[in-house]
Amino acid sequence: MLHLAGQDSRTLARRAGISLEDARRITGAVIGRGAPLRDARNVRRSVLDEVDALATPGELRLLEAVDARDGFRKYLFELPDGLRVETVRIPLYDTHHVVCLSSQAGCALGCAFCATAKLGLDRSLRSWEMVAQLLAVRADSQRPITGVVFMGQGEPFLNYDEVLAAAYALCDPAGARIDARRISISTAGVVPMIRRYTAEGHKFRLCISLNAAMPWKRRALMPVEQGFPLDELVEAIREHAALRGRVTLEYVMISGVNVGEEDAAALGRLLAGIPVRLNPIAVNDASGRYRPPDEDEWNAFRDALARELPGTPIVRRYSGGQDEHAACGMLASRRRGD
Repeated sequence: MLHLAGQDSRTLARRAGISLEDARRITGAVIGRGAPLRDARNVRRSVLDEVDALATPGELRLLEAVDARDGFRKYLFELPDGLRVETVRIPLYDTHHVVCLSSQAGCALGCAFCATAKLGLDRSLRSWEMVAQLLAVRADSQRPITGVVFMGQGEPFLNYDEVLAAAYALCDPAGARIDARRISISTAGVVPMIRRYTAEGHKFRLCISLNAAMPWKRRALMPVEQGFPLDELVEAIREHAALRGRVTLEYVMISGVNVGEEDAAALGRLLAGIPVRLNPIAVNDASGRYRPPDEDEWNAFRDALARELPGTPIVRRYSGGQDEHAACGMLASRRRGD
């Protein structure tokens, strides 16, 4: 399959057997401007004919776009085979946007606090289906898209090659032109792929969903702990930090579950000596099974973290879009009212 939105210029040149210059012009049309292949400038007709003959058609269909009160916008797309995925546009400082992309239709990991887990896994997305999400959101936006997070539906590291192909298309100067340092790829902790990612030296930001520092507690929240235990995960985090720099750890806060003094102390022991950035975020659970911490609980946990992890950046993430189920952990591929 050679969908023209599915790879960066160098990969297109290699796969299509054309010059890099022509590949850049074609990528500039298809991804950079969101235009058809035939709108590529200064490319010989014979080259366009050759690429057109190789290209595979396919597009996403926008089913619905809904706006949350705080400016988040959630998009529901239908894939060519009828499956659905959701994408979220996140406003930043009233000047630009970040887009949260889905990498799979559904998810197989079964995290207890995540709505996507209830869908199960249908399939992994192809690289062009991830890029197409970005292109559709960009076409709908007045403000520039300056960042991308692979934190929507699915586990990106269980769709490793396609996610990396999409990320390189997005940061290509001829493509979507998003700074690679502003592209984040998140994983629930698929250790072999974290180690592969580290060894390959990719320039995107690695984020890891931690959510508990005690194995029994993490296992109850995230079944991935059974296959990739916490001690192996932390060793992979240590290796990445030593070779590539600070790792961002995401921590979904659940009242009465993982925000006590003992949880902060366990985090301090687990992460001692590893340069990380900790991003706590309140849980979003429409079912009501899990509740976010109240202000007193959060303040006590924050103070405990400061004592146990001195010098570690701790930045609470805003949990936006909740009223339209656009927040982290709430994506479930439904139309409004379904």
